[in-house]
Amino acid sequence: MAQTQYKRVLLKLSGEAMAGDKKTGINDDVVRDITAKIKEVADLGVEVALVVGGGNFWRGRSSEKMDRVTADHMGMLATLMNALALSDALEQHGAVTRVMSAVDVRQMAEPYIRKRAVRHLEKGRIVIFACGTGNPYFSTDTGAALRATEIGADVFMKATMVDGVYDKDPKVYPDAVKYDRISHDEVLSKNLKVMDATAAALCRDNNTKILVFSMEDPDNIVKIAKGENLGTIVG
Repeated sequence: MAQTQYKRVLLKLSGEAMAGDKKTGINDDVVRDITAKIKEVADLGVEVALVVGGGNFWRGRSSEKMDRVTADHMGMLATLMNALALSDALEQHGAVTRVMSAVDVRQMAEPYIRKRAVRHLEKGRIVIFACGTGNPYFSTDTGAALRATEIGADVFMKATMVDGVYDKDPKVYPDAVKYDRISHDEVLSKNLKVMDATAAALCRDNNTKILVFSMEDPDNIVKIAKGENLGTIVG
């Protein structure tokens, strides 16, 4: 078995990553590529938990005329659809998965129970957490930060479309400077938009390490697991 940098990780994927160039819905080829790399990490002996957003189906905060609670509930269902799609793709690669939901949908997913989730991980199953925290007004980043802390993940891996944390948007400013390492407090004080402030503060208060990296190459997941220094460490 190859030597790995982490024993247990939580990987946060955006809903947009599931869509690829289609921008909306699910791109089967993209999901197949991503899940093949996740399975490869699990085969290294790393315990893998996943959280996925729902932006490829629904963005509740952009629904100005809809009640916010209703919009957020719809967003939770979007994350459940993506979680089920990830589960199916992973199992086609030969993985054993469990989808655990913060909202009671027992016909489709197990209810989230922390000790049960940890036991699944210990048995080598890939656990996919759906429906955020189960509460409106909280993002999937906050849900991911909460789950990473609850399961004692060595690192919260946040996959993005840029290769780390910059002092300003590198897609807008060519002179943007990338950080190799930065503290939680700096992320919050400089308002660096790594994730929402609630998620960042939760990680800071519980000393949860965050690794922000690019998902444009799905193989980065494997490289990080094997110890390559990619992206930006927050913590």
